[in-house]
Amino acid sequence: MPLCRAMHSLCQYETKKLVRIQSVRLGSLKWSLNGAILLFICIMMLFNRNYQEFDPVVSSVTTKLKGVTQAHLPGVGDVVWDVADYSGPSQDKHSFFVVTNVIVTKDQKQGQCPEVPHKDRLCRTDKDCKKGAWDEQSHGIQTGSCVKFDALRKTCEISAWCPVETRTNPPRPAVLAAAENFTVLIKNNIRFPAFNFFRRNILPNMNSSYLRRCQRANDSLCPIFRLGDIVREAGENFSVMAIEGGVIGILIKWYCNLDALMHHCLPKYSFRRLDEKESNRTLSPGLNLRYAKHSTVNGVEVRTLYKAFGIRFDVIVFGKAGKFSFIQLILYIGSTLSYYALATVFIDWLIGTSCYSTAVGQNYSEKKVESVRDNQKCVLCVSYVDENNIRLVKRSQKKSLQELKPISAVPRKEDMGHLRAVLCLLQPDVEAHHEAQPPLDSKPEQKPKPCPPSWCKCGRCSPSSLPQEELCCRRSDGACLTSSPLFGQLVLCRSLLEAVLLYQDPLSPPADRGQTAALRHCAYRQYISWRFGVPPKESHPVIPSCCVSRIREEYPSPDGQYSGFTPVRMMSMQACANGEV
Repeated sequence: MPLCRAMHSLCQYETKKLVRIQSVRLGSLKWSLNGAILLFICIMMLFNRNYQEFDPVVSSVTTKLKGVTQAHLPGVGDVVWDVADYSGPSQDKHSFFVVTNVIVTKDQKQGQCPEVPHKDRLCRTDKDCKKGAWDEQSHGIQTGSCVKFDALRKTCEISAWCPVETRTNPPRPAVLAAAENFTVLIKNNIRFPAFNFFRRNILPNMNSSYLRRCQRANDSLCPIFRLGDIVREAGENFSVMAIEGGVIGILIKWYCNLDALMHHCLPKYSFRRLDEKESNRTLSPGLNLRYAKHSTVNGVEVRTLYKAFGIRFDVIVFGKAGKFSFIQLILYIGSTLSYYALATVFIDWLIGTSCYSTAVGQNYSEKKVESVRDNQKCVLCVSYVDENNIRLVKRSQKKSLQELKPISAVPRKEDMGHLRAVLCLLQPDVEAHHEAQPPLDSKPEQKPKPCPPSWCKCGRCSPSSLPQEELCCRRSDGACLTSSPLFGQLVLCRSLLEAVLLYQDPLSPPADRGQTAALRHCAYRQYISWRFGVPPKESHPVIPSCCVSRIREEYPSPDGQYSGFTPVRMMSMQACANGEV
């Protein structure tokens, strides 16, 4: 049996329930929002090219420097510098270095000489010097002797290239400030493997004549750059930067569109400084390196040490190419369909707030939303004669029902079918028959009424040991509902109750006047239909204690035993699906 139910559930299809609201304003708002969303989606698709498949760039870079200058070196004289002199050692395949300032130490030979004075290198005797010692700031290895550096200071003697380099601050202005006019040719080859596409920044229409005369001031695609222009476009001053050096980034961007109708694939150059330019904010500002030129004089090896300050130019290539892809277009369309839910969410919010008609919002909510409560929680329905709304409260085993706070309040729905039936049954002959009976209030009481409990507001309620039965017909002090003549006509009138029973089962024989149980239960139903109308779904109407007592007085049980208020347990939807109901 469970297997059959499982197979049956597999052959079912579930879909959402829709509510169609006939409204020109809401319909116009819906299509306006959908049109705005569609326009936004199309603009973003064209702007970001979401209909294309993309491939990142793969590139190689080579550079070629040009330029000659003459500079005066202290202690050396005028020296002509060409590419071999100022380009320095190659540091990276995508970068090049240009010397802009230099400190020269001539005629260094292997030997012993005093170390450069420093607070940690000053000495008084040979005991202050340790043979073979050195550190990161040393120019050589200590011999263990303390010798004079000048007339006032003594330092440890070292074995090194002597004389050692003593100057630390670079010359101002820079020795090779004329490097501003040097030029560099950048050759960049790119490839997009996914599309088998190749391109160079030297375009096919660029010949040797073009490269000799092109300038970036007139042509942004010119691959020859003046170093001063590069530094200036990076927002720096070449003369200032040349003193201590630095790092400049040359950014080449390739954003290509390889579609036939919109083909575009040209480089775009930009420049920026990559290192910290503030000398007082860095421990070791700028950029410098050392190299030496060796020679032999009279059989002795001699070298000239150069501490070169300069600018390193890093060429950074990045980008991607896009080409139309039907799959990417479908994925983009699928991912943007959810945006149309924004219109529904906005309109639902608008209807549910006071910005729109309250009546329309309440009707829409009732049609669209079906409330399902936890079947473990029993929700009771309470109606007071001095309140218009119906209260929904959760049953408590400890607190009186009269004192419980409601979880919500809903308007009363009139049971029009019951109302029409009652009006038809309340004909003059029925009323006359009712008036022929002795008045309800004139019936002798069997026993004196006990003192009303503390939660009673009308003074006619009976004490109870069950919290769910401790309910009065009123929320505040006042007359009891049972004192109303309409209560006797709609709830207690025997002829009306007999007519209702016959109305429910037309073919049944007339009820025996001794069988008061059916009349009593019918009176309960009459009260519920009168005071609650159509009770909210999944809730249990509770009849006030004073009304229950009055009905039992009119239609008592022969043995004096009553079952009391017992809410019907709600069945879950899963139980209904499993056939347990």
